Amino acid sequence: MTTITPYLTVHDAHAAIDFYAAAFGAVEVGERYEEEGRVGFAALSIDGAPLFLSDEAHEYGAWAPATLGHATGSVALTVGDVDAAYARAVDAGATVDREPSDQGDERRGWLVDPFGHRWVISTPIGATQP
Repeated sequence: MTTITPYLTVHDAHAAIDFYAAAFGAVEVGERYEEEGRVGFAALSIDGAPLFLSDEAHEYGAWAPATLGHATGSVALTVGDVDAAYARAVDAGATVDREPSDQGDERRGWLVDPFGHRWVISTPIGATQP
């Protein structure tokens, strides 16, 4: 089995953890490693899928989109109801990029979280929950 886990670098990990909880229902799992108020590692889970994050650590080459001025990648999240998840993320502070729409065999929308990371949120057509 192969597993891949997004590991995001953010400008304010404490705020990011709160945002991902409010926007995507993330819960923190495992130990959080902090030194001098800076999060070196935190493990979150979104519906069982892992997401790691840390504050910037320039000495280790870890730069946040907010510092760089742009995202360097995107995170894809599949959910049961893309419209509800998208609205919840926007209400929590995400910026609208592309509203959810039917695209091929998925309904998907794009947004940018408050920390500069791009997210595509999708639901397979026919799987949307009422």
